[in-house]
Amino acid sequence: LQVRAARPHELGACADLYVEALRETFTWLPPERHRREDFLRAARDEEIYVATQHGVIVGIAGFYRPQNFIHSLYVKCRMEGVGSALLAYLAQAADGPLSLKVQSPNVAARAFYARRGFQEAEQGQDGDIAWVRLIQAQ
Repeated sequence: LQVRAARPHELGACADLYVEALRETFTWLPPERHRREDFLRAARDEEIYVATQHGVIVGIAGFYRPQNFIHSLYVKCRMEGVGSALLAYLAQAADGPLSLKVQSPNVAARAFYARRGFQEAEQGQDGDIAWVRLIQAQ
C-alpha cells in the first residue's frame, strides 16, 4: 500500500471512487445527491491524496491545509488498513491537530475516528444534514 499526492490525471478516478463510496455508505441520502462534480470542485482548493495498491487507487483523501481539515476520506475496501494509512499520512503532513466533519448518521465513520483518538468537539446542521466536528486529540 502506497500513499501519495494524487496526480492531475487521476482526479477523475478519485471523483468516481468518491461517488461510489458515498452511494454505498450514505444510505440515508438519495444516491443522486452524490456527484463527481462536487468532488472535483472541492479538489480545486484542497490537496488530494491517494492510497494505491498494485497501481490501483483504493482510497482517497481531500485535505484543506490552512485548517488541517480532512474534507473527505473514502476507501474502496474497509477493514484493510487503507483509511488508517491515509489518516496517518495526513497527520504527518499537518502542522497541528486534524479536524473533520462527519454526518451524524455515519456511525461507522464516527467509530473509525474515535478508535484513532478523535474527539467530538461540535455539532451542527447543514440544511437537512446533522454533523459532528471531530478533532484529533494531541
